[in-house]
Amino acid sequence: MTITTARSRWHAPELRAAARHIGRRRMLSLTAATVALAFAIDLPTVGAAAATPLDAARIAEFPFTLGVASGDPLPNSVVLWTRLAPAPYQPDGGMPAQRVDVDWEMAKDEAFSALAAKGTTTAHPEFHHTVHVEAQGLEPGRVYYYRFRTGSWISETGRTRTAPAADSAAPALSFAAVSCQAYEDGHFTAHRHLAQDDVDLVFHLGDYIYEYAIDAAGGARKYTDHALSSAFGHETMTLEDYRLRYALYKTDPDLRAVHAAHPFVVTFDDHETANNYADAVSDNGMPPDQFLLRRAAAYRAYWENQPLRMPQLPVGSDMQLYRRLHWGLRAQFDILDTRQYRSDQAYGDGRHIPGPESDDPSRTITGQAQEKWLLDGWRNSKALWNVVPQQVCFSQRRMDLNAVAQVSMDAWDGYPASRRRILDGAKAAGIENLMVLSGDVHVGYAFDIKDDFDDPDSRTLGTEIVATSIVSGQDGTKTPANWNTYMTANPHLKFYDGRRGYAKITLGETQARADFKTVPYVTRQGAPVETAASFVTEIGEQGLKPT
Repeated sequence: MTITTARSRWHAPELRAAARHIGRRRMLSLTAATVALAFAIDLPTVGAAAATPLDAARIAEFPFTLGVASGDPLPNSVVLWTRLAPAPYQPDGGMPAQRVDVDWEMAKDEAFSALAAKGTTTAHPEFHHTVHVEAQGLEPGRVYYYRFRTGSWISETGRTRTAPAADSAAPALSFAAVSCQAYEDGHFTAHRHLAQDDVDLVFHLGDYIYEYAIDAAGGARKYTDHALSSAFGHETMTLEDYRLRYALYKTDPDLRAVHAAHPFVVTFDDHETANNYADAVSDNGMPPDQFLLRRAAAYRAYWENQPLRMPQLPVGSDMQLYRRLHWGLRAQFDILDTRQYRSDQAYGDGRHIPGPESDDPSRTITGQAQEKWLLDGWRNSKALWNVVPQQVCFSQRRMDLNAVAQVSMDAWDGYPASRRRILDGAKAAGIENLMVLSGDVHVGYAFDIKDDFDDPDSRTLGTEIVATSIVSGQDGTKTPANWNTYMTANPHLKFYDGRRGYAKITLGETQARADFKTVPYVTRQGAPVETAASFVTEIGEQGLKPT
């Protein structure tokens, strides 16, 4: 047995080396004072100014109140996450402004009798006492168990897994797609069911938190035995606000359970910062320099509270979130960020008929650099399935039966030239088994991705699975009021369900299967889960077929 032992430390020079992607055009648009604030890295200091060490024996209350998580699995590595917060609803989490040693260990069995890796890292006050361990030297394609210890306290046990070896013909892969979990809209029951489901990993497609005020009763949760702190009663604006909002979410037992059960791969949408923002343009007219300060706070709190690697550490208001993962030769995952680099929404956002403003070929939802990265990655892909986890509806979604229908200016329909370049790039690269994962809209959809969405007989280039919300929108309904309109106006739309839940996808050797899991209600606890519909798409014959 080989045990990897390490003592991991945050080193300021290494962290500053990650600060390589500050946007020059933003720098030129801001005042010197705002630049100093928005792009301050606030890294752990060294030398005389460093935070003093804390004897972990002095931590008098259980500090792992926010659970554990893992993510971004590689063949020999996975990220492990936790945070020390004995009093999670206090701004400081109940921790002094001192650094604390935290031990971690991984094992091949839940009893930890066969250790595989262990080490010590530091929880820094500058990072709100969060811990990001990039465990190395692991075996590919296997399950591991992990836990943390500080002083006399031991965290709960998490379960994770590594990706198969890069050149291996990996076995069938099952994963879940989830999105949109507004705490105030109800209970995270779907997460509890997902925690008990058999999947290899979970893709969170955005809106992990919501920025809106939450009343003392927890909104639709209607607490009667306790009241939420007034700290949650206003919209998130500052770093402290965002940090507290993550603390509220992560104390939810169902969210803790699903993180402990499966590794996550995360990407944000808008509500982790503010509704429907586009690059430096806010939805409510906030001046760009002020909005970028808010965005810097939101991105910092996002990284602190997710199992993300060092390259994703934000620098001020910039964060390199798009990245690529592989599951042997079975799948290539190109995780996108369609919020940080996009052109401002056309026609003032919302629903609108297409026109010269939205059809402008220079408009982009990904930014030029990310678009090139995606297309270059496809040209080099050796994977059987190419999967694109991202945020908003990719396929055309006509919203009425008029000859020229309204579409969403916030989705890819508001950026048709950008979508056209992506589809042409997929064709040029010879991508035959394309799947796009989306969230955002609080309903479940299954689309055939057409070469020409206005021609139902055009070639099907891939499939899109839109995961409904975990809870956003409250209970929902199986057949929304616009169901007939949408199904008639969009022949490539094969499924539409308005209830809460998640999508489970299995990538096999000859076909992919998508199961839409739904719960009948979330405004009270205890809802059962059912499979609302199942579809397959076959190798060499793209297109969704019901099973």
